[in-house]
Formats: sequence, structure tokens, C-alpha cells
Amino acid sequence: MPTGAQGASAVTPQRLKPIVLLALVVGLQSADAGTVGALVVPLTQSFHINNIQVGLLVTVSTGVGALATLLAGPLADRTVRVRLLWIALLVCSAAMALSAASPNYGWLLACRVSLGAGIAVSGPVVASLVGDYFKPGERGRVYGLVLAGEGSCTAVGLLVAGELGAVSWRLGFGWLAMVGFGLALAVATMLREPLRKSHSQQLRRCSIWRELRWVLSIRTNVVLIAASSFGYFFSTGLSTFGVALLCCRFQVDQAVATMLIAVLGVGALIGVLSTGRIADWLTDRGYLSARIVVGGTAFLAAAVFILPTLLADNLLLALTFAFLAGIAVGGINPPLNAARLDIVHSRLWGTAEAVRSTLVSISTGMAPMVFGAMSTALGSTASALSDTFLIMLATLVVAAGLLLCVARRTYPRDVATAMASEVLTTTRPSRKAVSL
Repeated sequence: MPTGAQGASAVTPQRLKPIVLLALVVGLQSADAGTVGALVVPLTQSFHINNIQVGLLVTVSTGVGALATLLAGPLADRTVRVRLLWIALLVCSAAMALSAASPNYGWLLACRVSLGAGIAVSGPVVASLVGDYFKPGERGRVYGLVLAGEGSCTAVGLLVAGELGAVSWRLGFGWLAMVGFGLALAVATMLREPLRKSHSQQLRRCSIWRELRWVLSIRTNVVLIAASSFGYFFSTGLSTFGVALLCCRFQVDQAVATMLIAVLGVGALIGVLSTGRIADWLTDRGYLSARIVVGGTAFLAAAVFILPTLLADNLLLALTFAFLAGIAVGGINPPLNAARLDIVHSRLWGTAEAVRSTLVSISTGMAPMVFGAMSTALGSTASALSDTFLIMLATLVVAAGLLLCVARRTYPRDVATAMASEVLTTTRPSRKAVSL
């Protein structure tokens, strides 16, 4: 079982480098999704489209990414992951640059298809690299730092894209392309491929379909995937239509609404930096299911604080509750991501993350369309958007129930099974291994 004692390693530049680079990789993906949300108003005005068509921009990229991820996961388990990562970043950056040059809605939609294929690689590769770079007892804290980068980039994406969008929506996509090209260069030159924890020839010879069945046979993993799907469904809808909700409901302009949304990112940053550490601390003191319980509690707290946020008529009061909700939402993923690595054999980390990402992508891909369609059906007003979010709060409650009532009981057994399989397949590390 992972313990916090194992993760007491000092923070050095060599250990900090992969954390920063991997955080920027996942952050670039989140910043892109946030950019679409920040540019809802200028995109609808420029291309004369409705909320459903805006949602389709996100749905297309995540849908293509869901299919491509199933190939990227097994590939991450079988090839040099760092090289795979910087190539994918180049593809994403090129798609973002072409998005900025879109002459019409169809062109922009086609660019989102290419972007989805490039983004598919990041999830499986990052999960596998985190598992091999860092010890089990510190992964909650490490994931907190990585996801802090993701949350920060989302806030920066909303802020910068919103401000640039006030001038031209093309600048909102163009600046991400430049960042992506620079990040690809940094990953290619600064990140070293770590030694894999296991070199099982039996697992190498397994077919992809057998590996997929193996991953889905882990009950805790299935529950974690279901809970994550519900959580990401709500979060994607919020990131896509949050700015539009503020603009309509509180009668503020695009730039001000974007600044207010960025404040919520501060709360999320507090959450991601806290819950991973809390879960690691509790695990070190013998609470075996701490990572599951902390993640489930964060889901429940998010629902509790988002409810008054949506009902408040005063902007300051709404922002106060939204800040607390941001802490809870930000605290969901660090302990759960670390828990996923605990229950799967290290040679299948890429495949496991691919399965999770694919199934979760179905949920996130549907979210903008569902939120947009429901708000349109309810009248396409600020009140309609608020009512839509109120209805969708049920997804967070369901996710909390799955974790606290089911995964909490199955997690210790699945961790023990994964540890036993590692013992049977682990070989002595080479002197050339990258040691952090």
C-alpha cells in the first residue's frame, strides 16, 4: 500500500522539471477548452451561430480524441513516451494556428477535429510518466502540482483569450499556438524518458483487446471512470457557458466576466494543492481508502456550494460561494488520479488512462451539446442557463455516491492485487535509469 513516508523525497530541480513540463502539457489542453468558453460571444457574433454550434466545437475535438486515445494508450505502454508527447504537441499547435486563420465556421470545425487527435496522446502519456517518475506515496501531492498547472492554465486561457477576444477572436486561438510550439521544443530537449517499473514480457505479448478487458475487469477502476465522467460532464458545461452566464445574468461585458471567472481559478488552485496532500497524509496513517474518500467528499462539497452560487442574485455573494465551490471542484482529481495508478499494473498505466479518457471524453463531448440544447430549449436566456446548471448538479451528487458507497470498499482489495502482480513481473532496474 502506498505510504506518505515513501514520498518524503526532497524537491530538487531534477524532480521539479517533469512536474512543470507535464503540468504545462495538460494545461495547454485545458486552456484550449477554456478558450472556446471565453470566446462564445465573439464567435456567435462573427459566424452567426447558436449555443449548439458553439458546443459542437468542443464536442468534435473531444469525440475524435476519444477514439484516438484508445490507440495512444497502448502505444504509450510500448514506445518512447517523451518523443510521442512532443510530436503530439506539434500537431495540436498547428491545429490551433489554423483555427486562428479560419475564414468560416466549417474551417474552424475541421481544425478542431485535428486538434482532438493531437490532444488524445497527452492523457495516457502523462499518467504513465507520473507513475514511473514518482513513488506511490507521493503521487497525490505530485498530481496536485500537475493539476495546479492545469487549473492555472485554464484560468490563464480564459483570461488571455477573453481579453484578446475583445479585440479579435483570432488572437484567442493564435496565442495558444505559439505557446504550444514552445512547449513542444521544451519537452523534446529537457524531458528524459524514465525507466519503466516493470518489463514483463507476458504483458508485452498481450493483445490490445486483452489489455482493455483486463483494465475494465478492475471494479474500482470502473467506478472511478463512471464518477469522473459525471464530474467532467458538469465541469465541461461550466467552462463552456460560464462566461456567457455571467454576461447575461449580471449584465457585465465580456472582459469583466472573464476576469470574474479567473477568480474561481484561485479557489480551484487551492483545492488541487490541498487534497492530494491530505489524502497522502491520511494514507500514511493507515486510512487505506483515503484517496477515494477525499475525492468523493470533494464531489459532494462542490454540489453543496454550487447550489447557492446559482441561486444568488447578488454578484459578490455568488462569487463567494463560487470560490468555495472552486476549491471543492479543484480538489476532486489529485487523489483520484493517484488512486488509479495504485490499482493498475504499471505496464498498463497508458492503456488504463486511455480507457478512462475515452469513456470520460464521451461524457465531456456530450456536455456542451447537452447544456447548449437544454438552455436553448428553456429559452436561451440567463435564467435558462441557470436552470440548466441546477438540473445538472445531480451529476455531482451521483459521482459522490459512487465513490463513497462503492469504490471505498473495493479499493483496498484492488490495490493489493496490483501490488502482487508487480512483484511477479518487476525486474532489477538498469544503471541507466532516470532517478528522481
